[in-house]
Amino acid sequence: MVSRRAFVLGSAGVGGALVVGWSVMPPRQRLLTENPAAAVPGEHTFNGWVRIGSDDRVTVLLAKSEMGQGVSTALAMVLADELDADWSKVRTEPAPVDRIYNNLAMVVDGLPFHPDDDGTLKHFLGWMTAKTMREVGVMATGGSSSVKDLWMPMRQAGSSARAMLVSAAAQTWKVPVGAVTVRSGVVHHLDSGRSLRYGELAERASRELIPTRTVLKKPAQFTLIGKATRRIDTPVKIDGSARFGIDVLPPGLRYASLVMSPTLGGQVARHDGAAAAAMPGVAKVLAVAGTRGGSGAVAVVADTPWHAMQAARKVSVDWTPGPAAGLSSAGLMQRLAQALDGDDGFGYQSRGDVRGALQGAARTLKAEYRAPLLAHATMEPMNCTVLLKDGQATVWAPSQVPDIARAAAAQALGLPTERVTVNVTLLGGGFGRRLEVEHVAQAAAVARELPGQPVQTFWSREQDMQHDLYRPPCVARYEAGLDAQGRIVAWRATSAGPSIVQQYLARQWGLPAAGPDKTTAEGAFDQPYEWPAVRVGHVIVDLPVGVGFWRAVGHSHQAFFKECFLDECAHAAGQDPLAYRLALLQRHPRHRAVLEAVARAAGWGQPLQPAADGAPRARGFALHQSFGSIVAQVAEVSVSPADKSIRVHRIVAAIDCGLVVNPAGVRQQMESAIVYGLGAALHGEITLRDGRVEQSNFNDYPVPRMHECPKIETVLMQNLEPPEGVGEPGTPPVAPAVANALFALTGQRLRSLPLRLA
Repeated sequence: MVSRRAFVLGSAGVGGALVVGWSVMPPRQRLLTENPAAAVPGEHTFNGWVRIGSDDRVTVLLAKSEMGQGVSTALAMVLADELDADWSKVRTEPAPVDRIYNNLAMVVDGLPFHPDDDGTLKHFLGWMTAKTMREVGVMATGGSSSVKDLWMPMRQAGSSARAMLVSAAAQTWKVPVGAVTVRSGVVHHLDSGRSLRYGELAERASRELIPTRTVLKKPAQFTLIGKATRRIDTPVKIDGSARFGIDVLPPGLRYASLVMSPTLGGQVARHDGAAAAAMPGVAKVLAVAGTRGGSGAVAVVADTPWHAMQAARKVSVDWTPGPAAGLSSAGLMQRLAQALDGDDGFGYQSRGDVRGALQGAARTLKAEYRAPLLAHATMEPMNCTVLLKDGQATVWAPSQVPDIARAAAAQALGLPTERVTVNVTLLGGGFGRRLEVEHVAQAAAVARELPGQPVQTFWSREQDMQHDLYRPPCVARYEAGLDAQGRIVAWRATSAGPSIVQQYLARQWGLPAAGPDKTTAEGAFDQPYEWPAVRVGHVIVDLPVGVGFWRAVGHSHQAFFKECFLDECAHAAGQDPLAYRLALLQRHPRHRAVLEAVARAAGWGQPLQPAADGAPRARGFALHQSFGSIVAQVAEVSVSPADKSIRVHRIVAAIDCGLVVNPAGVRQQMESAIVYGLGAALHGEITLRDGRVEQSNFNDYPVPRMHECPKIETVLMQNLEPPEGVGEPGTPPVAPAVANALFALTGQRLRSLPLRLA
């Protein structure tokens, strides 16, 4: 046992220790925050992750943002299981900004290694990256990493608090610790029949020495983990008490509506706000420079959203066009295609003599694939509320990166970061969009001009659609060599597109654009197929369009390219798509098991009945690994005889994501990811004309409607491997599964997204 102070100081290491010594030590502890936790009346802090109230209520501190993905439930389940808490007494609240909450797994998984690589270099760099991110990383929700990142910290936090409660009870009863048991929030001494609720012990237990080591449960002992559990955030969303960013209503709140640059990256040259300032309720009209990837704007601050929006119509603005001025979608895709003409890019995977194997192949296939810009289209448009008062600032933001949001607000306000407090609200959708903070910087710049008054800056749906940081466009060229039996002897894939990571590092920290970016080629190079000879590369093309992390990132389009071209190879070989894939996975039993499970569930190989209107139906297959999880999908499609529209009737999915924490949550996320991916497959496209985004709302950037939603069935593979990602892996296989089904049905090979039949 150690004291809290000794725990922190001891974990930090001795000053002046050699770097070599530091490198072999494990990452610093993630149990206690650096700054003392704020006192909460009636509640007692056990560590940086859990408080227990005298009323038995257990509060789990969430370092990950809840944006509909169910992370608040999954992480609370993990901690509560090790704590042996009464689940009905568990609640969650956002954690403050602190380094113990930094996301280690997301950055480690971003290293450009193949999943099959088990080498020393991969392990060493992963180790060093985790240690470094613990100290200088970011507190982020992304990369489907939440449960993976906090699987051990949450378990250790729950187990540690449980041990402290047991110790306090044993001392109270003057019995050995081994004579005490716990169950569902109650501590028992079986020999005497005595018991104490957690709430009765909380005050004394919270003063116990923190155990340096505890025994974690074995999977057979889990009482919550692995059980389908209702989401902890559902009741507040049903009764309307849930607070999203746009629901923040501090006393005296004013609202800022915006007039934004018509071209991407444009800035205000001059503006006339006199007419707007004379409108009812208007407090101020001011120009705001676009920073951190944003465009310039004029903000109109008023007492109600309506007054602000109406007055904004009266503002006259002259704009300085941004770097995208004059850019069209056709020109953009042409630049990407031209980049592939003389450059094979940075090689992310290279094995064997690809050129020789292609020259000696009995047959070669070539194809070019394309994917457009995509918007995130979150249900809650960008918004942020800021109060600057007495040299301190409070920010309310639905953010995936609260510490970067804090830094952006502090810079805009001219304050040290320690004088800025960020309160993370529920997010009305994220999908990577709220990893960006240009709207936070913008809101802080507006609030700086109205000190002492909270100001909520909000975007319209049209502004949200036309000033996103988009999913990158991409062009890819594939080539495969087949032997006389139709087996692949060589596989070459090269793609071109902008780098998200390079842009993100530049706009958040001013770092120069340099080096490879795994996200550009993920989904192409990091797959399990056992090619005899393979070369996968990517050419980074700098474009004057802001791009950002979009659900499944590079996997979202690279899976379409790879799985469709593999289907082309199977067709050329005259072989069944399922059997063709299985033959390429001889050393990957988990992938084979997923394929076989989805094939059984979907009835692969069995006749399909026509659709209700008599139109024939067909199936398509796709397998993809992303964020540590293996997903296979079978899509059943038909084409409407009336208007030739594509209809998806059923999607069957199987996922191996390691140990399943909440089966209900995994199924919900698979359904969400499939519907999101279906929208991109059938409809999603952002187009540019003269540097302006042509789409404005859901009328011209449609998402799947209820009548378009297919029947979705999910098979969960069961194993005890550590949990992997769930929020994104369901998206990448959707488009290729649908496209491959359409080829089976119509004979048309569609190589561009969104899918459109001739």
